[in-house]
Amino acid sequence: MVYAQDKRPNKWLIGISGRQENKMLAIIGGSGLYQLKDLQVKTERTLVTPFGKPSAAISCGQYAGQPVLFLARHGSEHQLLPHEINYRANIYALKSLGARRIISFSAAGSLREQIKPGDLALVDQYFDHTRGCRKQTFFGEGIAAHISTANPVCPTLNADILRAATAIDQAIHIDNTYACVEGPRLGTRAESFFLRDAANCDLVGMTNLPEAFLAREAQIAYSSLCLVTDYDCWMDDPSQHVSVDKFFQVYGATLARAIALLNPLICAPFSETPSDIRCALKTALLTPREQLSRAQQQWFEVLAL
Repeated sequence: MVYAQDKRPNKWLIGISGRQENKMLAIIGGSGLYQLKDLQVKTERTLVTPFGKPSAAISCGQYAGQPVLFLARHGSEHQLLPHEINYRANIYALKSLGARRIISFSAAGSLREQIKPGDLALVDQYFDHTRGCRKQTFFGEGIAAHISTANPVCPTLNADILRAATAIDQAIHIDNTYACVEGPRLGTRAESFFLRDAANCDLVGMTNLPEAFLAREAQIAYSSLCLVTDYDCWMDDPSQHVSVDKFFQVYGATLARAIALLNPLICAPFSETPSDIRCALKTALLTPREQLSRAQQQWFEVLAL
């Protein structure tokens, strides 16, 4: 179901209805990935959700013969800084179009010497080092719910990605903790050392949160494939520190390796999403359903599909 805004305040109408493919994959493209090559686009959907507008139109089409959605996280021209992204609208729009799995392509800095620029890494855990400026949840304003994020990514989707990497002999780092910082400035050395040593993080980026947590609220399997572009700024050698020009020097080849995983991934059957993700809202809602407004019931039903 996709909801279109009525002219009356706080009213939402069903614009398109019908059952969607329950195995639909969505790809969220980060910095440098604004369209998905080889995606046979059937339509571009510009949506308005109860939470506002997504970052860009969503491309709906087929990749390797399978239905896939694509959304550029920063907008089609990279006009949105990390804290300006409407993460709620992005996740809600993808869910309403049928997404049941999301792979996030994200640039990240390395906090470990063995994770080198140009490498690929899968995230297992998150450390939230943002500043509370971002809308962190779909809930609030009269509707209370609490979901578990003890294990915030989908283990079976991570395993599927790892199998695809193995099939093409692509090395990939696993079991990594991603620190999400506010940005848009690049961090200080003190912050880099804190994230590496005190918080025990392996990667640092600006965009995976609250995206991953909102995906869990929407009962979507979520995995983050990080494209390592730099060593942040913890190394003694200043030439190794992150900068925009160094980012682009490394990014293109790294992105090509990440995209190469998609064909073996999509051509194989996806593993079953664990029930604690598919049914994350089953015991999370505290507010009685009958107490929700009509508008709240409508958007909650989309999340609960």
